[in-house]
Parts: sequence; structure tokens; C-alpha cells
Amino acid sequence: MSGIYIHIPFCKQACHYCDFHFSTSLKNKESLVQSILSEIDYRINYLPNKNIETIYFGGGTPSLLSEKEIFSILEKLYKLYTISREVEITFECNPDDLTDDKLKELKRLEINRLSIGLQSFNEEELIWMHRAHNAKQSESCVKRAQDRGFENITIDLIYGSKFSNLSNWKKTLDKVIDLKVPHISSYNLTIEEKTKLGHDFKLKKEVAIDDEKSSELFLEMIDRLEKNHFIHYEISNFGKEGFFSKHNSNYWKGIHYLGLGPSAHSFDGASRQWNVANNNIYIKHISEKSNDYFEKEILTEKERFNEYVLTSLRTIWGIDLNYLKTNFNSDIVNNFMLQIQEYIKQETVVVKNTTYTLTEKGKLFADKIASDLFA
Repeated sequence: MSGIYIHIPFCKQACHYCDFHFSTSLKNKESLVQSILSEIDYRINYLPNKNIETIYFGGGTPSLLSEKEIFSILEKLYKLYTISREVEITFECNPDDLTDDKLKELKRLEINRLSIGLQSFNEEELIWMHRAHNAKQSESCVKRAQDRGFENITIDLIYGSKFSNLSNWKKTLDKVIDLKVPHISSYNLTIEEKTKLGHDFKLKKEVAIDDEKSSELFLEMIDRLEKNHFIHYEISNFGKEGFFSKHNSNYWKGIHYLGLGPSAHSFDGASRQWNVANNNIYIKHISEKSNDYFEKEILTEKERFNEYVLTSLRTIWGIDLNYLKTNFNSDIVNNFMLQIQEYIKQETVVVKNTTYTLTEKGKLFADKIASDLFA
């Protein structure tokens, strides 16, 4: 089984923290959708396995697409691929877009998983982030989606801004729990250089939250959500039984996927490629049937090993020693076995049978541990 990701690079306005590729101008939206349809045709032979288990509309803001535009993409995919009867179709959306009419459209299109970018329930924080929705919409859109029959809902939260403290973070988590959503993705705010927040930070108009406070919020989230039957299955993701993100889980497990649209990435096991992060250039080269709209790299054995370590260590499935021995040379495996011992002694990594996973303490240092284990 494989997955397909579609990047929809449009937003109503620019969030001050976001460095994903998007445009606030919708004038090329129709042309871009047509280009995505053409790219689907051009890349029909990219995936070795044309049996599709997951489809993911990300962005940007996919909920800015019309019903006709979404249908045209899905229709093309169903025509050219073998889509599983149990396919997970995730659709990212903003709270202000989830009107009754929009939810009816998504139901008709058989979208079966909504990813809602709430980010916060704090009115002042939402304004500071430059989000297009308000605190009331953060709550009401989830209830409206549930009333329309959407059960598989995930919401995004951000913690670690200057508005964050333990008291209001507990209230946020309690509100999420009360909404009875089965999945939560929560990210520590990072200050990206090319964003409004990054610019203000450079001018000392904004300050970064300290690591100790972020760690406190992170551990509080783990404790509170696990007590309410959420499984912490990846560093930033919590799901109830049966509601893990299949699409993202497949990323972390090394399953092949095709990325469509500007800035989208693809992976076929041996190579990785990424489309140009520019709408006009993407549309131009697609229309010319030119291969200049993407770059590609063939992964070396060390690069494949490092990617496996980085993604696997973040999950409850961990690093499988048997997988390492089957897929990588003995020098790489022996070096890993030597390096991992230090983290077992520090009690940041635990080994069970042949699987290495992070302890709760280790989750605070996931990226550092992974980089230290790189070949």
C-alpha cells in the first residue's frame, strides 16, 4: 500500500509563525488545480505500488477549494489508482471555513477524516498568531462537524508562545478533552527566520519561551491526555485506539508516497524528490511538460539509515534491530549498537526484545538522541 499527498498552497492570510509554502492570492487557484491534475497523469509510474491506502489534502488551506475542485482531484486519483475500500482521506481545514454547507460538501465527497487547525482557544493568542478565526469558532466548528457525522477528527494545537503558562495550558487540554475528539497533534512553537515572528524576534520585539517551560507544558500534555485514554504514539501526536493517523504513521514507517502540488515531497524507497515552492513556476513547467518543477536525490545507505532512525525513534514502534540487520551493512548496525548503549544507561532509551523506544525522559531530547545515532 502507498499514500498520496496533495499540497494546496493557498491561505486567506499569513499566520505570523508559519513557514510552509502558501500564497494569499487566489488568482491562480483554477490553473493550479489543473496543473495538479496534469501532474497526476505525468507521475502515474512513480509509485511501485499503485494500491492506495491514504489520501491527504494539506497546505496551505485545502478548505479554500470548491467542491468541484476537490472532486476533480479525487476523481482522477480513483481513475488511475486502486483505492482501498478502507482508504483514509484526510482534509485539512480552518475553523472559519467549516460552515454547514462546507461540511455537507465534504460529506458528499466522502472525506472521512478532518484535520482542523485550531491552534488555540485564547482570543488574544489567535490575534497574535494572525489566525483567520476566533476563539468561539475554535470550539463551535468541532461540534458542528460532529453533528454532521464526522467522527474521525484531529485538531492542531500550538504551545510555547508568550501566552503559554501551565494554568492556561491545563484549561486548553481540558477543553480539548471535553470536545471528545479522538486525535490531537500538538507542536511546540518554533521561531522560523523567514516569518513575521522570526523578523520580530530578530528585532527583539518578541522573546522565545525557555526550554524548561516548554518541557513542563509537554510533560503536562502527555500526563493529562494519557489519563484520558489517548496513546502518545509519536512525539507530537496523540490518538485514541483505532484513530491514529494512517497517513502520517506510514511516513514514519517508511511507506512510499507521492506528493502532488508546489513544495510537495515524494518518497519511493530509493529516492526523495520535492516540487518547486513557487506556484507560478510550478504551473509554467507543468504546462510545458518540463521536469524542471522538481528536484530529486538518490538516497545513500547512510541517508536511508539516518531517516529511519529519525522517524522511527519518535514513535511507539521504535527502532527495530531486525530491520536494521536486514537493510543496512554490519558496520552501520554495529556502530548503532555501540552508540545506543549510552542512552540506555541514561534511561532515555529502553530496549524490549529487539525494539528500541524513547522513555518519557527521552522524549524531551528526541531530536538530539536521533542525531547522535546517525551513521
